[in-house]
Parts: sequence; C-alpha cells; structure tokens
Amino acid sequence: MKKFLVLYKAPASAMEQMAKATPEQSKAGMDLWMKWKNANDKAIVDLGMPLGNGTDPKSDIVGYSILQGDSMKSIKKTLDNHPHLHTKGGSISVLEFLPMPGM
Repeated sequence: MKKFLVLYKAPASAMEQMAKATPEQSKAGMDLWMKWKNANDKAIVDLGMPLGNGTDPKSDIVGYSILQGDSMKSIKKTLDNHPHLHTKGGSISVLEFLPMPGM
C-alpha cells in the first residue's frame, strides 16, 4: 500500500474556526469527522490534527491526515464527501509519499 499526506486548507486558521464555533457547531463537525473516519478506517494511518500557527503566516494549511491506498485515485475516492469540504472555502491537497532511495 502507498501512503499519502492529506493537507486540509482553508482561508481561516483552525484556531479561528474553533474559536468562532458554537458548542453545537463543534459537536456537529466532530460527528461528521467520526462518521467519515468510521466509514474509511482501513485507509487511515493517522487521522491527524488541526494545525496552529507556523513559521509561514501566509499558509492556508489548517490540518493534516495520513492515508493509505493502492493509488491516488483510491485516495481521492476516500476523500469524496470529506467533512472538511463543508468548511467555507475549504479544500484538500494530496501528496504521495515516495520511497527514500537506498532505504
């Protein structure tokens, strides 16, 4: 199986999004994430986390996951209807991990 880095992007930082969310909105968002996780558990290596401030203040990366699958196509299918896509202005980028030469 190949591994893939999934980067969640949004115009507002994860900290901003969490600070503005009501408890009901936070619960509804987590319920969507858990539903997606349970449906795709075999593909998930690391569910990941939201990300805070980094060294690049212009970065729009707000979180990550690590998934595994046979191909980029299978990972894209796994990400269909992902809860992050419900985030206003949210998008997802996927990068394949490559083997290190000589290792």
